[in-house]
Amino acid sequence: MGKDVIIACDFSSAEQTFAFLDRFSGESRKPFVKIGMELYYAEGPAIVREIKRRGHPIFLDLKLHDIPNTVKKTMAVLRDLDVDITNLHAAGTRAMMEAALEGLTRPDGTRPLLIAVTQLTSTDQAAMERDLLIEKPLDQVVMHYADTARLAGLDGVVCSPLEAARVHEVCGKNFLTVTPGVRFADGMGKDDQKRVMTPADAGKAGSDYIVVGRPITGTEDPVAAWKRCLREFLGSAE
Repeated sequence: MGKDVIIACDFSSAEQTFAFLDRFSGESRKPFVKIGMELYYAEGPAIVREIKRRGHPIFLDLKLHDIPNTVKKTMAVLRDLDVDITNLHAAGTRAMMEAALEGLTRPDGTRPLLIAVTQLTSTDQAAMERDLLIEKPLDQVVMHYADTARLAGLDGVVCSPLEAARVHEVCGKNFLTVTPGVRFADGMGKDDQKRVMTPADAGKAGSDYIVVGRPITGTEDPVAAWKRCLREFLGSAE
């Protein structure tokens, strides 16, 4: 898979989700979608299967974080949903990530891409020190988590677009960076995000995938917003 825009379908029901995705029914290219905890917990694996049946690539964003054996068993269930990308928290340790990879790998050796969350884009230095008692600089923590994920055999990380270029320096150009915290320049309200960037700047910074929610899902014409995001991120007409 090449660079792409992933739409965060952060809806609370199948009805809302399909009403949104139906807006794209006339498009020859099906948008890459993210199914997060809200939608998955509301609708279960059936929503994943139906969106996949409709032809959308899927990033299943459940951010697993538990003891290695539990994560391994959970990944063994998720692997049968035929998603394209799934994830966990790098803070769960290298042992957990290695166990997850083992559980996610099918008997024939195939598996979805597995990426690790470094630090959420809602986290800043002050919150990390105050709430997590992590006093190292945020950038250093993100790079350490990314390199630990690489050593565990993962395919990439979720990080801020501000950190994507540095992750590639530390972990290699083929180590994927999936970056939320993207806003259009003319609508740069951060909401609950602290570390944000425009689609164009994220592309220049080395993001492989950008995850965009409200700037697309919250507009009157989400198809136009999606195409604009693709155009700006990829640097070419869609």
